[in-house]
Amino acid sequence: MSNEQQNPQADAAPNEAEQTAQEGQNSEVEVEAGAVDPEQLAAQVADLESQLQEAKEQALRAAAEAQNVRRRAEQDVEKAHKFALEKFAGDMLPVADNLERAVASFEGADDNAKPMLEGVELTLKTLLDALARHKLEAVDPEGQPFDPQLHQAMSMVENPDVEPNTVLNVFQKGYTLNGRLVRPAMVVVSKAPA
Repeated sequence: MSNEQQNPQADAAPNEAEQTAQEGQNSEVEVEAGAVDPEQLAAQVADLESQLQEAKEQALRAAAEAQNVRRRAEQDVEKAHKFALEKFAGDMLPVADNLERAVASFEGADDNAKPMLEGVELTLKTLLDALARHKLEAVDPEGQPFDPQLHQAMSMVENPDVEPNTVLNVFQKGYTLNGRLVRPAMVVVSKAPA
């Protein structure tokens, strides 16, 4: 009985070896039957690599565009915050001008007008301080060179005592808000004698 039990195991070992050999032959036949031209594979690889490179470039462009859109939006919000008061400040400038004219009109007034003058001066100072807190700055260029970016020449006057293109007189102060011109200064400019 022991011989019979050993024989099936001995018979099974050669059968497994035969099966493995047959599977190896079958896979060789399959590889030979499914064999692909190496040039064709190389062309497919090159095509896939170019598609991959193009997809990477498109992804980079999309990321750069998204970053640019985000940056532009941030800049727009920053400008909106920075210059939100521009229209309101422009509306307040005539008030400051009128208060300055009122102070100037008190020159030569008697002592009875002194309390009123002090009240107008205090009101003007309060207004100018409030405007300055919000980065609204006066452009008062008297004695400075004429700058067409900040000044508007109302007239030109010959004056041999100063350099040509010097601001001689300021009719109306100009103002800037965070460095941006809200209103140009209206000035009289010197010119060389003829």
